[in-house]
Amino acid sequence: MEFPDLGKHCSEPTCKQLDFLPITCDACKQDFCKDHFSYASHKCPFAFKKDVQVPVCPLCNVPIPVKKGEIPDVVVGEHMDRDCTFHPGRSKKKVFTHRCSKEGCRKKEMLQLTCAQCHGNFCIQHRHPLDHNCQAGSSSASRGRPSTSGAPEQKPSGISWLAQQLRRTVK
Repeated sequence: MEFPDLGKHCSEPTCKQLDFLPITCDACKQDFCKDHFSYASHKCPFAFKKDVQVPVCPLCNVPIPVKKGEIPDVVVGEHMDRDCTFHPGRSKKKVFTHRCSKEGCRKKEMLQLTCAQCHGNFCIQHRHPLDHNCQAGSSSASRGRPSTSGAPEQKPSGISWLAQQLRRTVK
């Protein structure tokens, strides 16, 4: 044997496997193989010091202290019945809170649909500027029609100018 001191035997009495990468239990300080390193697998007598789990109430997300010997499910159930601050039947938040700004419309939406031009809040039916008679976007250019006024158009610069020139040559 070239390395007689390499590795350690598993401390589990039924195993005693030679392990070259043994794991030391942080509670009882004994060495174990990969199959017996957990507290439950080697029946660690000091596991209660390290393996502490605190249940959390599923309604209010508050940690519930459990004394030794008590069943966590029973303690959490008692908390939910007596001390829990969250009561699902007591307060109901309104879901449809965003009312349509269109005159005569009484619809409410879950999400706020704001017009980019007049910044009003509208329902799905009136969300487009043409559907709610948008005052800020009443010019014909914003509605997608060509300008009929006699004012000269400003030349766009950069890539948009190039795209406009290409459209003209294709027509």
